[in-house]
Amino acid sequence: MNAAISPIIILNPADDVGVARKAIAAGAPAGPEGLVAKVQIGRGHKIALHAIAKGKEVLKFGQVIGVASEPIEAGAHVHLHNLSMIESHHAYEFGGVPGPELLPKAERRSFMGFDRGAGGVGTRNYIGIISSVNCSATVSRYVAEHFNRHHGLEGFPNVDGVVALTHGSGCAINTKSEGYEILTRTIQGYARHPNFGGILMIGLGCETNQIAPILEHYKLAEGALLKTMTIQHTGGTRKTIEAACEAIQEMLPLVNAVGRTPQPLSGIKLALECGGSDGYSGISANPALGFASDLLVRNGGTSVLAETPEIYGAEHLLTRRAVSPAVAQKLLDRIEWWRNYTARNGDELNNNPSFGNKLGGLTTILEKSLGAVAKGGSMPLSAVYEYAEMITESGFVFMDTPGYDPVAVTGQVAGGCNVICFTTGRGSVSGFKPAPCIKIATNSEMYRHMQEDMDLNCGDIVTGDDTIEAAGRRIFEEVIAVASGKKTRSEEFEYGDNEFVPWQVGAVT
Repeated sequence: MNAAISPIIILNPADDVGVARKAIAAGAPAGPEGLVAKVQIGRGHKIALHAIAKGKEVLKFGQVIGVASEPIEAGAHVHLHNLSMIESHHAYEFGGVPGPELLPKAERRSFMGFDRGAGGVGTRNYIGIISSVNCSATVSRYVAEHFNRHHGLEGFPNVDGVVALTHGSGCAINTKSEGYEILTRTIQGYARHPNFGGILMIGLGCETNQIAPILEHYKLAEGALLKTMTIQHTGGTRKTIEAACEAIQEMLPLVNAVGRTPQPLSGIKLALECGGSDGYSGISANPALGFASDLLVRNGGTSVLAETPEIYGAEHLLTRRAVSPAVAQKLLDRIEWWRNYTARNGDELNNNPSFGNKLGGLTTILEKSLGAVAKGGSMPLSAVYEYAEMITESGFVFMDTPGYDPVAVTGQVAGGCNVICFTTGRGSVSGFKPAPCIKIATNSEMYRHMQEDMDLNCGDIVTGDDTIEAAGRRIFEEVIAVASGKKTRSEEFEYGDNEFVPWQVGAVT
């Protein structure tokens, strides 16, 4: 760390708190004008810059993150014991800003991808096995294992693997319910995802979530690269495994025949995700990813922010960037849906910061959200999508998802995201096949400790040895490299088979 740099980060002149760059001992100098730490302040945690009266709103990022639940002395640790959540209320601006200013076509970057024609551009070339119901999950996994673990892909170098997409639902749900609509929309999104060269759908046969209605409703036609079967009709598990292996064996030469070709960055749909966040997330990796997101959008690509409970309290920063009042209102409508959803389930939006988030220095959902929206950069908000809805607008967009990472990313991938950037302060390790996932560390301590699982480090921003712009450019270049075939750390370990987790909403009967 630069010896001359302050031990704390002050993000806005109006702030009441600073963030410790590293642990500050009790009694040690902590910042401007003789500020001294009253107690030890953990790295990433907040210190009061001045006395704060009980009941006063507390600012960080120049925004309200909560209210003082007791008098707070200058130099005190500000956290769960003295900072309380308050309901988020804002005067909203309803957008109407112009769309993003793109680079001239001659200056836009390209990548090496798999051209699927009207189906988009793939960054990987997998074959997918989709279970319609949990009852067919075991068979689906056995088929994938046959090819991935027993040399079934030898001679097919352009095929990245066979992925079994299994889940815990598919029956005992109302076919007229929101939950059924979400499940089928998610399945069809994966079935037509450009990172799959071929798809096999396997059901049990008697389940509520029948395959035929999905194909009919979403206009998916069976053919050489989309096949279906059920265990009951085929004659049991062993016969189905044999038939499924035979079907995929027939697909392999066709899928392998497709190679990478130069493609414009408009073919990239980038999922912006964070998990295991800490007090540095909104200071280092998230704004750096936001800078990379802006670069991608200016090159004609699409970046997708998600996790509605994790923008709560910061949604006003997005509505003001909306390209139309209708886009801004759709975002606010989804926030209101979440207020009602959590209330009727006996929950609250402030329940979102996890145990690990709090250990890392985050206190309220308002604080977490202000850091989370930084992933979205500064480009205009072009559209708002419901969970797993197909993303058709280019530019910076938002998708309504839960904050739970596997569920959120499943929705983004179902919508067409073919690369994921995942920032983490505590150390998330998910893989998310068929989309490659780039892990970005918010702090150098965790990066060094879990370096085998991390792709990039933004921790030097915290110490003053790096900048958001420089880190953002590295992320942008990594996105292009990974989209062109470079393996991420999770892909090197072959992780990512268990992160297909469709959002379950509603009653299971």
